[in-house]
Amino acid sequence: MEQLIGGGKRVAFFGGSFDPPHLGHLAVARAAREALALDSVLFAPVGAQPLKPEGSTASFEDRLAMTRLAIAGEPGFAVSLVDAPKPSAAPNYTIDTLFELRAELSTDGLLFCLMGADSFFGMRRWHRGAEIPFVAPLIVTSRPGQPLNDLRAALPPGLTMKPAPPSVKTEAASTGLGIDVRYYLLQNPAGDTALLYLLPELHIEISASQIREQIHSTSDSSIANPQLLSGSVLDYIRSHRLYR
Repeated sequence: MEQLIGGGKRVAFFGGSFDPPHLGHLAVARAAREALALDSVLFAPVGAQPLKPEGSTASFEDRLAMTRLAIAGEPGFAVSLVDAPKPSAAPNYTIDTLFELRAELSTDGLLFCLMGADSFFGMRRWHRGAEIPFVAPLIVTSRPGQPLNDLRAALPPGLTMKPAPPSVKTEAASTGLGIDVRYYLLQNPAGDTALLYLLPELHIEISASQIREQIHSTSDSSIANPQLLSGSVLDYIRSHRLYR
């Protein structure tokens, strides 16, 4: 962990169920890595999501193992246990996780919070959601069916948003590798501001729940479109008879 977040690194926390981790997750992380010159993307399977009391379908251990397989060989990608199940079985709150990562990050490092549009549109219900962008600036990617044309309505109460001025865009250090990045400034009632990075053209139509349903409905743990999962993850699902 230390070599991935120390020494002035640009690090993105990427949390989620990863139940299972699919190629859409990888595409999101790759786009963010290239667009914002990230040194590390930390894939953090969550132990207990507060807004999903029913829990995940696969165990944390299986989701962790699949995530390791999914990102194997990807430069700058790593699995983090920062969101692992707590001994007390208490829920994992993103705000607490980000503060923990910030404490480990060097003073000249930058921490971001990477999420898809589905997560962004749910932030109004998150624990201390209005504080999260000021702990780690958000990198938000779009997905089909959830256009980001009404960002302001999705913001947690108390936050406002406006396009960032050109000077801020220049300082943001986007690599400009053909990935569209749009910049916004969030502001809270205290007058604090935080950048929000939007990747609006990343259309990836892959659903983990649909993958689970496809596997469950077949007799050999296959899926209708094998391009949704890496071969190593699909082999793991088959050998461990997950989602049956």
